[in-house]
Amino acid sequence: MKTVLVTGAAGFIGYHMSKLLCDLGYKTIGVDSIDDYYAQSLKNDRIKQLEPLANFTFYNIDISNKEEFDKIFKDNDITIVINLAAQAGVRYSIQNPYKYIDSNISGFLNVLEACRNNNIEHLIFASSSSVYGANSKIPFNPDDRTDHPISLYAATKKANEAMAHSYATLYGIPMTGLRFFTVYGPWGRPDMAYFLFTDSIINEKPMKLFNNGDMMRDFTYVDDIVKTISLLIDKAPVARPELKGKELHTSESFAPYSLYNIGNNKPVNIKEFVSILEELIGKKAIIENAPMQQGDMYETYADIDKLIAKTGHEPSVNIRTGLKEFVDWYKSYYNVN
Repeated sequence: MKTVLVTGAAGFIGYHMSKLLCDLGYKTIGVDSIDDYYAQSLKNDRIKQLEPLANFTFYNIDISNKEEFDKIFKDNDITIVINLAAQAGVRYSIQNPYKYIDSNISGFLNVLEACRNNNIEHLIFASSSSVYGANSKIPFNPDDRTDHPISLYAATKKANEAMAHSYATLYGIPMTGLRFFTVYGPWGRPDMAYFLFTDSIINEKPMKLFNNGDMMRDFTYVDDIVKTISLLIDKAPVARPELKGKELHTSESFAPYSLYNIGNNKPVNIKEFVSILEELIGKKAIIENAPMQQGDMYETYADIDKLIAKTGHEPSVNIRTGLKEFVDWYKSYYNVN
């Protein structure tokens, strides 16, 4: 089996991705800086779940450290890279913009350079639904223009797409970009709404509903996400020189480059989402309504037809089932009776 490098392996999606790859028999190398954006204990506990696996190796480094990152490629015969490392969070990008440049721009450049210098067969990298920014056409289609980001986080992800395309063009490295739509599930990120809501309801703390809860999110269960990514590993895009000089859709290229939405295609109203959590937990939320936050999008809704056609996999976990899995994990992890 091939050796796959997963950056951001101590992160939410990175942990689930690494576990699935090991289960599928891939030799899996995980990289993560274990930064303090949220509880390092949770990140360390994810890695503790992975370390007993015979085909998993972990490196505690920052992808923005080029020398240390390059050494991983010298020491291992890596053929596939799945880049999930990034400074996440729309609101945090307003407070700490430089961290996004270090990780999402400089760090991603190191990933691209490592792919160029080590004959990588396929780079799969995380973009975000945030790139759609001020777009009002719903659902979001990978061919829609993304010229109006409304947060620095979104701007860095749009930059990643452009950077990857340039390397696919210059060096012929197959690149697949994935625009993620609100991923949720066990071992999730504590800064995400579903985690904050669950914590507030269980612990009977007030919780803020921005825009009075009048927002829609295309919540996607993490197992559907990592299953889809695993199916893309051996489906690297190929160059299409016959398209050179022609007018192309955004997700098309003459280079070996593809761009997809990866979501559930079933947006849920935040108020309904909270109601489901209340039922599952058996407590009512203490709600504080608040105005829309700067940088937030009113609705995210993924057109995933192109990705389904490519992989043959359609998301199958509904919101109630997925949230029950998360709530059960939360109670177990935090010892809630």
